[in-house]
This record gives sequence, C-alpha cells and structure tokens, in this order.
Amino acid sequence: MSWNKHILTTGARNGWIFNHDVRIAQHKTADLQVHTGEVCGLEWRADGAQLATGGNDNLVSIWDARSLTAPKFTKTNHNAAVKALAWCPWQNNLLATGGGSHDRHIHFWNTTTGARTNSIDTGSQVTSLRWSTGYKELASTSGFPDNSISIWSYPTLVKNIEIPAHESRVLHSCLSPDGQTLATAAADESLKFWKVFEKKAGAGTAAAVAGKVSTLAGARTIR
Repeated sequence: MSWNKHILTTGARNGWIFNHDVRIAQHKTADLQVHTGEVCGLEWRADGAQLATGGNDNLVSIWDARSLTAPKFTKTNHNAAVKALAWCPWQNNLLATGGGSHDRHIHFWNTTTGARTNSIDTGSQVTSLRWSTGYKELASTSGFPDNSISIWSYPTLVKNIEIPAHESRVLHSCLSPDGQTLATAAADESLKFWKVFEKKAGAGTAAAVAGKVSTLAGARTIR
C-alpha cells in the first residue's frame, strides 16, 4: 500500500492495483493492470506525479499520475521479484529498485527518460531501500545470505558500511521522521532500531561519523 494525499493505492497477489479515494463512498477510482504476478512493492513519488510498482513477475513499472491506463515505462532488468522501491528525496526523478534472491541487484532509474543510470550487485537478496534525507546515501536491507544493512554513497556506489543486522531475512525497514534512525523487522521475530544517519557537525557523510560502528552494534532491540 502507498498513500498519495487522499488516494490509497493497493496491490494484490493476482497482480491487480487499485486506487481508492478515501473521501467518497464509491472509493475505487482506478484499476492499474500490468503485472502478471503478485504486487510486492508500491511507492508514490513525494510530489504525487509518478507511481512505481514492483512485482513477483520481476517487473518494475513506472506510472504517470495523469494517465493510468498503461505504465509510462516497464522495466525487465531484474531477474527476481521486486519488493524494494525508493524515490530519491533530493532528485524527484531518481528511483532505486532492488531485486530478490535470484537477482541481488539495485538499479537506479531516471524516470523522466526511462534510462537505467547505475546498478549495484549487492550479493544478497534486496528486501528494502531507504534514502537518507540528510546525506547522499542509500540504506539497503537484505535477506539470503547476509541478513544485513548496507549503506551506499550515491552516485559513487561505494559501500560505506555493512552491518550484520539479524539472524534471518530482514522483512521491512522504515526511516524515522528526523531521518536518523532506521527500524528493521525480520523473520527472526525481532524489531531493531539503528542510528545510521546520525547528524553531527563537521561530518562529511553518515558513514564517516566517529564511533559509528560501536553505536550501531548497540542498537535497541524489541523481541
């Protein structure tokens, strides 16, 4: 599910995507059809101009909010289900997508032209992606085989740090409103909080913060 103001967009196992206007009783306002497998990911761009969807059919679809009869672009570069989708907060038309265990890549897209601009072979199933709001960095979480969190610089794609996060696959992540703390939930039935983008004066990047590794090692855990 993903919100765009008063519109809630939902995806189903059969590949159907619906827009619901929560202000009215007859709430279903659009039916988006392109995926032939389960819809694994949905993410509206912050300005509501575009919607990105990912499916178990390995497709990434990018939709223009003004015309939802067909996707603006459909990408077939991933070789596994696409669950992880993230719009860049400082560049509206930059989208990151992550593939499953038979793919293990993060692809970056210019959603104005449809061009793929960069790729990372992460070596692990990509389960979620979160852009930092304070640094030009991207956090990815993984499943098989690493179950970790990785922080990548953009556009250099250098891996700044990798954190062994969980005992089993990371299922979901969420960034705190202040942009500093990443929450991760995993199949090991734990919820953990990591201060990965700590804001300190004079720090060039989040990964350069002194003592960061020790801070991360002491992440709070709820089981």
